[in-house]
Amino acid sequence: MQNEEKKHNGVSREQTVGRRKTASARVRLVPGKGSIVVNGKGMKDYFPTALLQQKIVAPLKTVGKEMFFDISVKVAGGGTHGQADAVCHGIARALVAWNEEFKPALRVEGFLTRDSRSKERKKPGRYKARRGHQWRKR
Repeated sequence: MQNEEKKHNGVSREQTVGRRKTASARVRLVPGKGSIVVNGKGMKDYFPTALLQQKIVAPLKTVGKEMFFDISVKVAGGGTHGQADAVCHGIARALVAWNEEFKPALRVEGFLTRDSRSKERKKPGRYKARRGHQWRKR
């Protein structure tokens, strides 16, 4: 039954979710020619900096499948760096769902670990989460 759910119009696909801070990315992975589309735009249009593009493609390069999958991503929340990390996390999880043999290599690189660090809430009587008021003698 699980294999029947993965089949969509005769093509198997994987759908996973990646998260980082407040960003959430829904990743759909389908066999193809290597195109990556983020929120209806090309990856290079949505993430213009080379650093973020490398971060997104890193899980694919780790398993040697850069030109083997077409990837469609819907990402929301957070900023550009958080979104890029969420997409990276989602792609890594989709690759593991596609083939369990990729798991050790992706685990070693740290792509499967969800980075749980997020902004600490502001506390009453302080300027920010921990920054207190400046002490003045007079």
